[in-house]
Amino acid sequence: MIDPKAVAEMAAQYTAAWNSKSAEAVASFYAEDGEIIINRGDPWTGRSRVQDMAAGFYADVPDLTLTCDDLRVSGNHAIFVWSFTGHDAGTGNPLHVRGWEEWELNEDLKVAASRGWFDAEEYARQAAG
Repeated sequence: MIDPKAVAEMAAQYTAAWNSKSAEAVASFYAEDGEIIINRGDPWTGRSRVQDMAAGFYADVPDLTLTCDDLRVSGNHAIFVWSFTGHDAGTGNPLHVRGWEEWELNEDLKVAASRGWFDAEEYARQAAG
């Protein structure tokens, strides 16, 4: 059984990693073979691919600031509810995007699998202005 307080600390550190603007720091929270799938898209499998995913977000939103809005923990599963603000790299338009990740955590508190969700249409609308 994973301690919910330990997961809360891990989530705070994960948030800080996103805010550090280091894709490598974000990827370090994933198991070596961990993966994330966003909005039922193709999986980003392995820590290096998770790093590529985070780098892509930084390229699109260079001033991205993430907040953890809520966290729910049950056994080795957690829901990390987040929002981020920043500006679209292409248009300069402000963004405020909300979403969540559903985590399956291993015994080392690394993300083995994540399913991420956000409203891609709303994101595109905000980016376009």
